Amino acid sequence: MSDYRIYTDSACDLSPKILEEWGVSCCSLTFRFEKEVGVYANNDMSAQDFYAKMKKGGIAKTAAVNSEEFKTSFEKSLEDGYDVIYIGFSSGLSTTYNSARIAAEELSEKYPDRKIITVDSLCASAGLGLFVYLAVTKKREGFSISSLADYLRDNVKNLCHWFTVDDLVYLKRGGRINPATAFVGNLLGIKPVLHMDDEGHLINMTKVRGRRNAIAALADKYGELAICKESELVFISQADCMSDANTLSDMLSERYGARVQIITDVGPVIGAHSGPGTLALFFLGKAR
Repeated sequence: MSDYRIYTDSACDLSPKILEEWGVSCCSLTFRFEKEVGVYANNDMSAQDFYAKMKKGGIAKTAAVNSEEFKTSFEKSLEDGYDVIYIGFSSGLSTTYNSARIAAEELSEKYPDRKIITVDSLCASAGLGLFVYLAVTKKREGFSISSLADYLRDNVKNLCHWFTVDDLVYLKRGGRINPATAFVGNLLGIKPVLHMDDEGHLINMTKVRGRRNAIAALADKYGELAICKESELVFISQADCMSDANTLSDMLSERYGARVQIITDVGPVIGAHSGPGTLALFFLGKAR
């Protein structure tokens, strides 16, 4: 049985160090700021510097990974005799996954004896990161590449994403709420609670008054949906709001005995659309 390598993309919001420790290769989405020339890979700018620019009025635009980049990256492993499985950013939010699928199809003609599998995670940020972690764990347990792909596809709709944002202006820019709703919501301290649905789209589920209540609402959803409430498979991502991430982690521990394994930054490519103050919770649940 041929060995294989796991690939993902930078929408997983995991540091290069963590991915290297896990043996995962990563292709990067990019971003740029309006009225500026430079184009950045996701890890070219620290999250702190990125959000500082946003708070000063900077508007960031993002771009998917193209198929040629994926081909170049995948081929390095194929030439070395490895099969490839790519676990990608939700097709409901980006064309990145489709680019990888096109690259895989083209490379399959050149390497007919190699397996090149793409899996649409329907995930984003550390939700994709948690999905990749599950893949790494199963590979270490001895799963073949085909068995791993089946496992991921069978469990993708159990990976819960629940999050809130602090400033509605960023959802307004993305067309998710209208300008009047954003203005009134910010004025009254209304905080939306959103989640990722079964098609990998972001859905506004409810609204609460105040940041503390929004954080508590995320913990409530964990209690409602988590398969194992005392789980250690819990990830949090935060956009320049580490104290809120710690508050959420403490709530989960005190209420349910859960242990948050990783708290990571919401990277620039995701944060460009949600803004500073985004707080997200990821775990395995009975349903998304």
